[in-house]
Order: sequence, then C-alpha cells, then structure tokens
Amino acid sequence: MSQQVIKLSDNAASRIKEIISQSKEDTLGVRVGVKSGGCAGMEYVLEYAKTINPNDELIEDKGVKVYIDPSAIIYLIGTEMDFKKNEFSSSFVFNNPNETERCGCGESFKV
Repeated sequence: MSQQVIKLSDNAASRIKEIISQSKEDTLGVRVGVKSGGCAGMEYVLEYAKTINPNDELIEDKGVKVYIDPSAIIYLIGTEMDFKKNEFSSSFVFNNPNETERCGCGESFKV
C-alpha cells in the first residue's frame, strides 16, 4: 500500500469538522494545495472543497475528507497536518518531511 499523502492530527481533524459544520454552503471537506509565493518559494493553500475535482487525491482520516490538489501531491507526501492554538493565534501547521527550508515566519517553504 502506498503512503498516505497527508495524515491529520486529532486537533486538525477536530478543527476541520468544526469549520465544515460552520460553513454556510454545502462543503464536502477541505482542499489542500501549494502555490508559488512567500520568501522561501512555496506556500500551503487551504480552502473549502465544495466540488470534487476529478484528479484530486482523496484522503479520509479521522472522519474528515481532505482533497489534495494533484499538483501538490509530490510536495506533500508524508506530511502531517496539525492545528495549533496559543494565546494570540491559531492556525493549521504542516509538518512536512520534504521541506529543505522554511522562512522565519513559517508561512512558506522550499523542497
């Protein structure tokens, strides 16, 4: 069996369920992708998945559906998606073994 592209921490799965339940529109899950940008070259993109793109990779983990943009799969293999909350902010965090560099603010990465 091939390695799952993304694994979700319990915190990430709970937060995704919360986000989907609060969504005003029909939402199937979340879509994860990457795009060029940031000081290290690439940024993670997270959005509602309202439709299924035929080439999306579907990950079902802990009762949550995560659709992976096909162009992002190669950058995300083996990544754990987590949700961190502290006194001042909360955000999804990607623990990606493919990263060779990450910018100081943690918003972008390079593989």
